[in-house]
Amino acid sequence: MLKTLLKISGLLLIALILVIFVCNIIISSTAEGQTYTNTDTVPANRVGLVLGTSNRLTNGSPNPYYTYRIDATIALYKARKIEFVLVSGDNGSIYYNEPNTIKKDLINGGIPEHVIFLDYAGFRTLDSMFRAKFVFGLDKVTVISQKFHNERAIYIAKQKGLKAIGFNAQDISTSQGLKVQIREYLARVKVFIDMVLNTQPKFYGATIEIK
Repeated sequence: MLKTLLKISGLLLIALILVIFVCNIIISSTAEGQTYTNTDTVPANRVGLVLGTSNRLTNGSPNPYYTYRIDATIALYKARKIEFVLVSGDNGSIYYNEPNTIKKDLINGGIPEHVIFLDYAGFRTLDSMFRAKFVFGLDKVTVISQKFHNERAIYIAKQKGLKAIGFNAQDISTSQGLKVQIREYLARVKVFIDMVLNTQPKFYGATIEIK
């Protein structure tokens, strides 16, 4: 009995690893050639979509993922590769508001307030991409985040007819970002579960024109 259970557990583990591997390959291959690290080579788009994250880690120190996304957005705007910025993030409570925090830092970095639009219902990457298409009416967009995140966003966008490219913010070393990297592999599996279940954003709402 014990041997049978161990055999089944081993097979399940192998199957899980295979699923993670396949999901990762599909998403990475779909986004191949669609992400950029240099403002000189990235194609221009009217709107850049910066994906939100907390500006602080759980220990209270600055979150480098956040800082690098801010830097990348400012660089993209100053290079005139985007005209408007759509900030999509979590606004789950009065004490936590990613879009407003990002907006303040973008303004401090030299981006005019009137070109910044906020999506307060970007609770997940799926929500951010769906709402960019169906609430903000975008047909194409430049997603601004780390490469691994951009690849997943591009894949989700493609499923809904939104043409997306990614501008890669600086990443951090594997040793420092190991927890995030592991979570990303699981998030990529969740993408396909969401597609099968036809998962929808938490909110849609009235359309908003970026102009």
